[in-house]
Amino acid sequence: MQRNRTIQRPFQGFTLVELAVVVVIIGVLAAFGVPRFLQSVERSKAAEAFAYLSAVRTAQERYFARESIYAETLTDLDIQAPIPKYFNPGPITGNPDLELSWTMTLTRSGPSAGYEQYEVTFNEEGYDAINSTISAEINPIGGLGAGL
Repeated sequence: MQRNRTIQRPFQGFTLVELAVVVVIIGVLAAFGVPRFLQSVERSKAAEAFAYLSAVRTAQERYFARESIYAETLTDLDIQAPIPKYFNPGPITGNPDLELSWTMTLTRSGPSAGYEQYEVTFNEEGYDAINSTISAEINPIGGLGAGL
């Protein structure tokens, strides 16, 4: 005689407590990860402004070497960089005859991942930390001053 034995297997699956623990762990990781992610995204967008203004500075130095005066408009420069996507360029300003100095500011346009509108300013010496309003946490070069 052979009996049909049914093998009882233990119930397989997750309990509600186990699922709740996993959800809490994911929530804690997201609470730390999302702000850092948004910060890095905004830092990469700010890098666009620094790259553009560095190209303007280089073009200004070439123009100054040829003309002994800084250019008054971007169209006077032989700049090869595209207009920034996330920033509005301001005019080139300086002393009345632009012989000794120039300044240009880019203003952040559109939403900025929780950061208020900010400006990045360059002059003939490079990054102008005094007149820029970009937060140090999203500044791609940190809080460094002129000369960059």
